[in-house]
Amino acid sequence: MTRLSAPVICLLGPTASGKTAAALALAEQVPLEIISIDSALVYRQMDIGTAKPSAAEQAAVPHHLIDIIDPAQAYSAAQFHDDARRLIGEIVARGRTPLLVGGTMLYYKALCGGLNAMPSADAAVRAQLDADAARDGWPALHARLAEVDPDSAARLAPNDSQRIQRALEVWLLTGQTMSALHAAPREAAEQPWQYLPLSLEPSARAVLHQRIEQRFDTMLANGLIEEVARLRERGDLHPNLPSIRCVGYRQVWDYLDGVTDLATARDKGIFATRQLCKRQLTWLRSIPERHSIDCNRADATAAAVAWMKAALHT
Repeated sequence: MTRLSAPVICLLGPTASGKTAAALALAEQVPLEIISIDSALVYRQMDIGTAKPSAAEQAAVPHHLIDIIDPAQAYSAAQFHDDARRLIGEIVARGRTPLLVGGTMLYYKALCGGLNAMPSADAAVRAQLDADAARDGWPALHARLAEVDPDSAARLAPNDSQRIQRALEVWLLTGQTMSALHAAPREAAEQPWQYLPLSLEPSARAVLHQRIEQRFDTMLANGLIEEVARLRERGDLHPNLPSIRCVGYRQVWDYLDGVTDLATARDKGIFATRQLCKRQLTWLRSIPERHSIDCNRADATAAAVAWMKAALHT
């Protein structure tokens, strides 16, 4: 049995729960480097809508897995698994402390629990599903998914295009349902690190919803529309890419396409962010070993820092 090395803290939580503030506060007391667990922060040219750490914050504390791919590319949980484990080893070798921070729970699960044998994305299959959706609508594809994979369909909203497409893609490529593959034993992986999850979670979700609304309005005021407009001007991006499906970007893209007005785009962006928050909290509840701190507490940042410092010295 492999002896576990020093603990590696994973600071988790839904969007707008205060993870960045807690991580930067700890960095003032501990020589650390941050590894992002965020599927949106990997994209270059996407700063405002992803709430990317500022240039000053990134200069103050080394950050990893931020700005690593172009928005036209894709990044998978399997790539994160390999990159994060490599980076942890490199940071420890430098005599510094790795701190994983983010809210993409699929990445966290892949890192700690290994990987299922999921197929890679297939451009031809996705193009066909997109064409079917353009003709029949995503609710029709959701109904199609319910026929072959009722468990996955039950978890998804009828217009959740990204996840409906992925579940159907998995079925078409493997003949197996995504729910069955998720339930299958994961690839056994030797774990050289002891992952300690700390989550920032709201005792009252309404408080977090208010933060989400305020933050989205701040993004709009800080130039989110202009940022999406610059991405559109490239000419090689479209709404079906994972990057443009990120919360906020798809809604502003629709506004710039003339599909909605700005007020509707704002409301849809806020709603989509709240739905993301709900999914993140569902994932967190499936991690019984986590230590949870109420992010609504006035001293949430201080409490998180105190817990992390204690965990690093146990």
